[in-house]
Parts: sequence; C-alpha cells; structure tokens
Amino acid sequence: MKSKFSGRFWLALTLFSLIGQVAWVVENMYFNVFIYNMFSASASDISLMVAASAISATLTTVFMGALSDKIGKRKIFICGGYILWGISIFCFTLLKTDIISALFPLTVSAASLGVSLTIILDCVMTFFGSTANDAAFNAWITDSADTGGRGAAEGINAMMPLVAILVVFGGFMFFDLSLSSSWTLIFSIIGSVVIIIGVLGFFLIKEPEIEPTEAGYFSNIFFGFKPSTVKANSLLYISLVAFSVFNISIQIFMPYLIIYYEKSLGMENYVLIMAPAIIVAAACTAFWGKVYDKKGFKFSVLFSILFLSLGYIILFFIKSTIPVFIGSLFMMSGYLMGMAVFGAAIRDYTPKGKAGMFQGLRIFSQVLVPGVIGPAIGAAVLKNAETVLNNDGTTSFLPNENIFLAALIAITAVMPVISVVFKKIKAKS
Repeated sequence: MKSKFSGRFWLALTLFSLIGQVAWVVENMYFNVFIYNMFSASASDISLMVAASAISATLTTVFMGALSDKIGKRKIFICGGYILWGISIFCFTLLKTDIISALFPLTVSAASLGVSLTIILDCVMTFFGSTANDAAFNAWITDSADTGGRGAAEGINAMMPLVAILVVFGGFMFFDLSLSSSWTLIFSIIGSVVIIIGVLGFFLIKEPEIEPTEAGYFSNIFFGFKPSTVKANSLLYISLVAFSVFNISIQIFMPYLIIYYEKSLGMENYVLIMAPAIIVAAACTAFWGKVYDKKGFKFSVLFSILFLSLGYIILFFIKSTIPVFIGSLFMMSGYLMGMAVFGAAIRDYTPKGKAGMFQGLRIFSQVLVPGVIGPAIGAAVLKNAETVLNNDGTTSFLPNENIFLAALIAITAVMPVISVVFKKIKAKS
C-alpha cells in the first residue's frame, strides 16, 4: 500500500531538496563559469575541479553515511551539515585576484592560484554538502518513504535540480558574471539561504525510526563493497552500474553547457530560452515518478533514455534558437526523468535499515565515476576547440557541439547493462 505522507514530510522534502540542489547547481554549472570568467580556466582545469569534487563527494558520503547508520540519526547530519555548507559557500567571496595578490605577493600568477584555491575550497564545500545532502538527506528519504510511494517522492526529489536551475538562471539574470562583485553577492545570498534552511530543519524534519547498527563503524563503511553483499543484492549493483553509465553521458556536456550557450552560441538571453524548457521538464519529471510506480522500471527508463537521446541529436545538428530550445527540452526532460527512475529503483533495491551505508555506493555511481570519466571525455573532445582572446590578454576555449555527440555515444553504452536489469527483474518476479 502507498503511504499517505504528511504535509510536514512533503515540506521538508521540497525545501531541503530544492535549496540543496540550488547550491549544487551553482557548484556544478556556475563554478565552471566562475573560474572561467575570473581566472581564465582551461577545459582541463574544469575537468580537474569536477573530478576532485566527485572524489570528495564520494568519500564523504561513504564515511558519513556509515556514521549516520552507526549512530542511528539523520537530522543532526542534515541540519548541521547545511549550516556548515552555507558557511563554506560564504568563503568563496574571498576568492578575488586582488585579495589573492595581497595574501600571496610572491605568486607568479594570481589567476593560476585562483584556480587552485577554487578547486580546494570546492572540495571543502563538497564535504559539508555531501554530508548533509548526499549522505544524510537521501538516507532520510529512503527511511521515510515506503516502497509503494518512493516513485512519487523521488519524482519530487528528482525534479528539484531542474527547478533549482530555473531559480539560479532567473536569479543570475540580474548579475554581470564578468564582475567579481557579482560573485561576492551571489555567494553571500546562497550561503545565507542554505544556513537558514539548516536552522529550520531542526524544527521541521522528523527523525525516522531507525536503530543504530550493531556492527562496527568500519564494518559499516565496507559493508557495501563485500562480495557477499554484492551477491545478495545483485539487482541493486547492476542498477548502479547502469546509473553510472547514464551519468557519464550527462557529465560529458554538463560542465560546459552554460559556457556553450553563452559563449559559443552567443545566446546572452539563454535564460529566457531555457526557462520554459526547464518548467516543462520539471513537470514531466514530477509526473514520471508516478509513472515508475505504475509502469515499473523498464517502461519508464526506456522513454527517459529516448528523450535524452533526441535532445542530444537536436543540439548536435542545429544551433538556431528554437531548435536549441526544443533540444534542451528533450535533453533536460530525459536527464531528470532518468534520475527519478534510477533513484526510485535504487531505493527499492536498497536493503532495509542500511540506507546510510549504501548512499556511498549511490554517489559512487552518480558522482565519482561519472565526475571523473565524463568531464575528461568532454575535455578530450574539446582539446582542439576554438579559442578567443580575452581583454586581459589571456585566451579561453569555446565548447562546441561535439560534446553532445560524445554524450550520445556514451548513452548507447547503457543499453546492454539495462537489458541485464530487465532480465533480473523478470527472474525476480
């Protein structure tokens, strides 16, 4: 039977998912723009930052997820993590060339050091964010939503990245992202909001009824990597492999997407083009979670991949405004629909009472492997991309449509893995 979730649950789910995703959107889509505009970062610099953040997120989720299971608490990790997350975002206001030059006067290049400091601080921020969101909050969703209603809950959770993109795009319209002062205000606003949500969580989030695990802490950490665990939960692990390949496809183009729209296509009004696509895609994603509950994994995942592939094809071949809008609509819809489907399936296949331990494996598939491989493929594709001369004499690369072709090739690799999941689901039923 499907649970009737309380209004308190939906409010907590919506607020923490949305604000968490706003912070992640700024990191995943705009930190690239930040170091590109402020420090003339290269494609390799961006790839390194994404990879370093992915490694940090995965290690954090493995260790902190296991710790939350050991203690048997979620709320303190969520709320305390959000507060520290917001403080770490504030720290980015200090990353300015004049401040860097003053603090490190013997540095040869303030811009080069700025790239390095951004990558380091990004990893620190990721530690707090992954503790709060990836490890504790996602475990809380698994603990709080029963199997019958996970599709609906995951539909809301999965649509939030798109809603967050819309919020961030809309907010960023009012800023000149070539100015350091704009970034100072942006980081100040987002840091404050994340802190406020963390404080509200102490009054809003209901602690799920979970028992502290009896096994030792390090046993919890390595539980998901044991051969016996893999054998006993083979459907979960094959689904995680498929999820990993799916996300590799996404990460080939995503770190360069905003730069591609704004710099390569010359769409200064890309927010106005993207906003309607994001609204429609978000609605599709919320609906698609319910489709998963009714139709199951096979039907819902195949249509998600089809939508994503159509988006890639359109964005590769056509660069005029209306087709870019249509391609972005298909791409965004397929991406988030797929996230909802995989997210719900992984929660369904996660052993009861061990959600925290398995969040690290989820992040391994969602963040680490895709975050290392995907941007590296993107950087390789853009190795000989066209460059432009900046006003300060430095040069910057221009992403091209080949990132969508590479992403399309990558998404085809998920089909053999998906077919294995289908067979296991059929055998299980």
